[in-house]
Order: sequence, then C-alpha cells, then structure tokens
Amino acid sequence: MMKDDFPNTFRNISRKAGLQIWTINSMKMVSVPTKAFGNFFQGDCYIVLNIRDHKGAAQSIDVHYWIGNSSSQDEQGAAAIYVTQLDEYLGGSPVQYREVQGYESPQFRSYFKNGIIYKTGGVASGFNHVDTNSYNVLRLMHVKGKKHVTAKEVEVSWNSFNNGDIFLLDTGKLIVQWNGPQSNRTEKLKAVLLAQDIRDRERGGRAQIGVVEGESERESPELMKVMTAVLGEKPNKLRDAIPDEKHDQSQSSSVRLYHVFENGGNLVVQEVATQPLTQDLLLSSDCYIVDHKGSSVMVWKGKRASKVERQEAMNRAMGYIKAKNYPPSTRVEVMSEGGESAMFKQLFKSWTEKGQTKGLGSTHSVGKIAKVDQVKFDVMELHARPELAAQQRMVDDASGDVTVWRIENLELVEVDPRTHGQFYGGDCYLVLYTYLRSNQKQYILYMWQGRHATKDEITACAYQAVTVDSKYHGAPVQVRVIMGKEPRHFLAIFKGKFIILEGGTGRAGAVNPESSTRLFQVRGTTEMNTKATEVPARASSLNSNDVFLLKTDRVCYLWYGKGCSGDERVMARTAGDVLFRQDKQVVMEGQEPANFWVALGGKSAYASDKRLHREDMIYSPRLFECSNQTGRFRMTEVYDFAQSDLDEDDVMLLDTWEELFLWVGKHANKSETTDTWTSAQEYLRSHPAGRDPDTPVIFIKQGYEPPTFTGWFNAWDPLKWNEENIYDEMKNKMRDEVDFISHITADLSHTGIGGDGYRAPGGPMSSPPPYRTQGLDFSPKSPTSPKAKFPPFPTSVGGGRYLDPELLVNKEASELPEGVDPSQREEHLSDMDFESLLGTNRADFQRLPKWRQNDLKKKAGLF
Repeated sequence: MMKDDFPNTFRNISRKAGLQIWTINSMKMVSVPTKAFGNFFQGDCYIVLNIRDHKGAAQSIDVHYWIGNSSSQDEQGAAAIYVTQLDEYLGGSPVQYREVQGYESPQFRSYFKNGIIYKTGGVASGFNHVDTNSYNVLRLMHVKGKKHVTAKEVEVSWNSFNNGDIFLLDTGKLIVQWNGPQSNRTEKLKAVLLAQDIRDRERGGRAQIGVVEGESERESPELMKVMTAVLGEKPNKLRDAIPDEKHDQSQSSSVRLYHVFENGGNLVVQEVATQPLTQDLLLSSDCYIVDHKGSSVMVWKGKRASKVERQEAMNRAMGYIKAKNYPPSTRVEVMSEGGESAMFKQLFKSWTEKGQTKGLGSTHSVGKIAKVDQVKFDVMELHARPELAAQQRMVDDASGDVTVWRIENLELVEVDPRTHGQFYGGDCYLVLYTYLRSNQKQYILYMWQGRHATKDEITACAYQAVTVDSKYHGAPVQVRVIMGKEPRHFLAIFKGKFIILEGGTGRAGAVNPESSTRLFQVRGTTEMNTKATEVPARASSLNSNDVFLLKTDRVCYLWYGKGCSGDERVMARTAGDVLFRQDKQVVMEGQEPANFWVALGGKSAYASDKRLHREDMIYSPRLFECSNQTGRFRMTEVYDFAQSDLDEDDVMLLDTWEELFLWVGKHANKSETTDTWTSAQEYLRSHPAGRDPDTPVIFIKQGYEPPTFTGWFNAWDPLKWNEENIYDEMKNKMRDEVDFISHITADLSHTGIGGDGYRAPGGPMSSPPPYRTQGLDFSPKSPTSPKAKFPPFPTSVGGGRYLDPELLVNKEASELPEGVDPSQREEHLSDMDFESLLGTNRADFQRLPKWRQNDLKKKAGLF
C-alpha cells in the first residue's frame, strides 16, 4: 500500500511520544480530544496509539483497538481494518492489541492511571465528547477496583448501590463520593483520584467533591441532602457487596507454540513446541501463535513472511480463538519480528536481542559454566543513583558490619569472625549485614540454606530470622539464599573469601568425613565477586575458563585453565590461602604432572570451549499484586508501575529476573504476609520460561526499602511512607463545603427533586413524572440524558447574584452579559469560583499590586 492510499487521518498522526485516541464514527476514524481520554462509550470502538521514547533505542509503538460491549459488528470490523492499515503505515513495528470492555490488558489500563469510565451510549445515540467546564451532567457511576479502576454509568437510583463498592453521584458542580461500608482505604483513595480527574478535565477544576462514608452518613448531613434530593429517600437496606470479577488469570506454565498457515484456503494450525520455549524456534519466513493457556493469544510475524500472512495475523488469531472455543474477550497481541512485547519475551526460556552483549538477567548454557564479568562502578554513585544500585544488585560497597550465626540444635550460635565466609553444605546460617545510608542504620538479613541441611534446620533458620527481625523492630530486609545461588552483594561482604564446602558441618567438635582429595572451583575477578565452590574431585569437573584448587595428602595444586585471566589467578591464590596453608604448586592447563591426573581418578574430557561470555538478556522488571483470597495464588500485573502502586494494604512481587522482591505493606493481610515465601516459590515454579527455583527471594517491609529495590522505580520518594494517610488528608481538604453544598441543595429542591410527589427511579412511585426547572430536564428515563440542557444559571449566594464562570472566562467584551464591566469580571464570581480561578481569596487579591492582579486575571481568562 502506497502512502497516498492511507486514510487522510493517518497524515495527522504525531510521531512524538505520547497517547493518541480515535473513535469509529460512520466507519471513519475521528480524533478524541485529550480531555476526553479515559472515557469510553460502550456502544463504540476506539483505536489507541501509544508511542514511547527509550534512551539510546528506537521508539516503541503500541496500537490497541478497544471494543465496547454494545458496539456493532461493522464498527468492530472497521476498527480492525484501521489497526492493520495503521500498523503498515507505521512501518510494521507496532505491537497490536485487541481489547474488550471489562477485560482490558494491564498495559492498556496503565494509560489511564486514574481509571477508565464506561459511558452509556455511543455515536448512534448522538453523544458529544466532553465539553470542558460544562455542568450539563447528572449521572451515577459505579466504581470498582484497586489496581485497575473502572467506573460504569448506572441507573441514577439507590437500586444501583451496594454495601461493598463506591459510587460517584455527579451533579455537575458537585460530585458526591459515597463509600460502601465494606470498601477499603485503597478503593476509596482511587475513587477520590478519579473524582478529582473528572473535576479537573471535564469541569476545568470548577466543581466541588464531597465524601460520604456509608457507615457514618450522619456526619455528612449536607451531602446526604444532595443525595436524597436526587435519589429520593434511601431504603433501609442496600444490597450486599458484590465480589469483584476476576479476569486476572492465575499464572500458568502451559505455553504452546503453533505454526499458522493456509493450505488450499484452509487455516492450518500445527503445534511446534511446548514450554519452555526457545527463541530459535521462530523462523523469519513464518508466522506463529503462542497460546498462554487461553489467557492470551500472541501472534508473531516473521520479517520474511508473506504480505498476506502478515496482514491476516489478527484475523488468524480470532479464528484460532474461535476454533479453541476460547471466550471472545481473550486478549490478543500481534507483533513483528524485532518488535516483540515484554510479555512475549518472558514466555521464552531465553531471549536475546541481535548484537546485544549486556543487559539484565542471566542464563547459562546447559553443561557449561558461563563467565560473569563484574562491572566496576563508583561506590558513591550507588547512593546518588539508585537505578545503578538496582542494576548492579549492590546496596553499597560491602564495607558494613557482618554478623554470622549457624543453626545448631535449632538455636543460633554465633560464628567466629575468623571463619567468616566458610559455609558448610550441611548447615544453615543467618548473616546480618549492617550499613549506613543517610546516617541511618540499615539491615539486610540473609538466610543461607545448605544443600544437605535437614528440614528441621531450614525451618529453624526461618524461625530464627523472625526473632532477629523482631529484635531490630522489623527493619531488616530478608533474603533467602540457596547454596550455590548467592546474590552479588552476599559474595561481596566476604571480600573474596567466600567458600562453600560441599558436605559436613562447621559445628564445634563435629567430625566431618575427610577425603584424601578435594577439588575447589574458584570464580571471580575481584574481592567483590569471588567464591570457591567444592566440586566432585574428578577430571570432568574442570573447566578451561577457570582456576581450580586440588588438595591431596602430599601437595596442593593451583590449576590455571587456558581461558582464565590474571585477576582470576590472584583471587584464586587468596581463596587458596584461606583453605590450605601449605605452598601451592602452579599447574598450567596442558602441562599437568601424572600425579595430578591420578589424584582425580584419571584423565577424562571436561569443558574446554573458549571463554563463554554470557549474553545477558533484557527482561523488563514486572510488578504484581499478590493475592490468595480466592484460595489459590493469583497475581494482578501492574504495568508501567510507580511507587504509588505499592499499596499499604498489599503484598507485591517485583520480578527483576535475577532476583525476586516481596514487598509487604504495613496494613497487608496477615495471612498473605505469612504465605509470601510460598507464593514466591509458586511463582518461580509455574513461570512458563522454566525459571530457576533457587532464584534469590528478597523480603522487604514498607519503609525499609533498599536502593536495590527503589532503583527499579522512577523518582522514588523516601519520605512518602512518613506522610499522613493520603486518603484521609484528601478527604479533610474537601470536608464540609457547607455553604456551597447548601446552595446546591437549594437549587435541587427548587426543581422539585426530593419533594413528596417524587421518588427516585425504581422507588415506591412506579411512574415518577419528568420534572423541569430553568430548562433542566431531570427525566428518570436514562442514567444520563444527552438531551438535558443545563444553561449557565446564576447562583444566589448571601443575597448577591453571581454568574457562572462560563459566561465570563475567555469571552470577548461583546459576549459578556449585560451590565458586566470587562475589566471587573471577577466581581461577578462567587467566592468559591473566585478562589478556584485566581488561586487566592478576595481580600488577599485586593492587597496585591495592580500589575499582579492583572497577571492573575489574564491567566484565568478574566482580562
């Protein structure tokens, strides 16, 4: 398709980073104004384009088409066609997503941080998009969700309410938030943010918000008068709480890869492989479907696939969903080779970008030992740049204080500092690391579990960790460490002298079985990353890339593989001096004496490839809300996460691939907190990429976050947890706008709403009459009436007459109401509107110099 063949709408598409939205109107794409973003009419389809910039990399482009529950098949078809054309227009690089109302992907929801509003009607009903500063509104919205907030317009009636959710009654100038008695603090806060968003975007900031707590309505008499005026008398009993619909799928390790092609006009779906998938299965000449157990269907288009195959990718995905009898709401992603989504990559055992040499995460080739090159860094930068601390997995330079205990008879016994770093595979240890940050003591408590320790010892280790944690008032960050899977910082605190002895115990007086021959593999280039690990004393354990220590009855050999570096040899000598005091005989690979091979039981093949530089893989960090409320482990992903997504009532899991962080809010459910370790192990076990079950797990309490955690969040605020409860603070600011609310109530009462002759829709009177006042139609036939006319009417305040701001702001002198002096428009504003527009009260405004007054009036559109 030539550029000239694309719809004219495409020529106005911006290539700058940001969000752009269109709706389908008469089968054409019509741009949606920015102020209407987040509002979706249920009878329509939308196309959402999101472009993101990345430092040192190409832009990433995502195209979503959203399907309203009441939209027509024609509109859905038109949206799908436009998305395919848009993909081609943008060079085939976008990832395409199919979104269904109520089942949107976490990524889609992340674009609308304050929530999504489902509005009644659509193009067919003649809707007009948001008219900023218009008060022509009467609607009731049912708000649900903590992480992903949605608000659906419902019948303006008490019949729509229940005790477990939150409802927003929007009357134009006043938005009343009613909190169900069984709603929680996080839900209340999210609803307040949504109400503020409506006020700011749809009313230009000129509306008031009031909050009513359902269990204590008597504390908000004025607000209840407004609700009664609109809804009628509240019934004695409301419906019970409605359980949230669970669209988030529990993680499944079931992933299948299919080759999709046409043969004689028939769609052929041929299974290629099951999990764990590898990247080399994808051939550039073909198209594939990855089925994540029905929770999502992803289509991958090879660069050399035919044009027809690439264009039909979305249709083939829908055909596959239909053939599998999956629900129509199943999420669909379509992507091209080289433009894969982060979620797609995470379904593969390994994923590397072409030409990539560094990144986050690691993998090792089976049967081979890969090298890890420690990146040198400026220690001071770790404090100034937490993102560097996160990427290096280092909270500091490991110069803090170290205390080590061993579990003996299920109790803690402190280890002699002279033997710090020597860990026996038959033991469990607690290691407390203390360091300073901003002159405050910080703690990390490592729980090291030997491969041959008993279950009782492992249990005692966890129990004693709780005891130590309590001693320090819950401040330590807890890290589970499995023998052989030690994180970088753990190695660093032992200054190149970390040694793992395969069996036995370090307990005083214990007799360990002595072997005449012992072999240790030493890996590391500095004291920050070196460890010596005992391996089976046989030739097959050797590796040309490393240094080995071989101890026999008569001599200690220091074996240098051909691929080892000078730094590695120096560190091996340091470890060797800790293990064995006797002199070492240096042996170069290929020049071994006969006794060397005799000690190893004879010469045999071993890993002798060239240095195996690992290809670090880029895996984007992912944040999940963890829950076991339904009786099974579930996760809700938070896309494009920020610190504000860490709710005090939640347990969160942050997966950085090399490590797992479990963050526990101070108000988190006690049962969920207790089960977090099990949840982390379940997450690793069920991960479709076949994750290492011994991946380090780091347990963090709210308020004690180390830089290795905070560095994954943009603009972390260390004082956030010291602030007063945000929701209560917001509510207090909005509390008791008594004068204004009284006037709203008076205005509503003049309409006859709430009088003896009227009850709310669905109330005792079966056919309540329509009622009008000042041209205002409050007909109960619809939750929102598009035909209702709300003219800007004067509000009587304290005996005076004030004009609606709409009549004064950004108006030419000839457009002003009769009698209004263009240079004194502010005199016709109510006190509330005056402060809202000018940012100060009348008295303070009068004290300002004339030039400053004029400046404020210009900014407010009153000059």
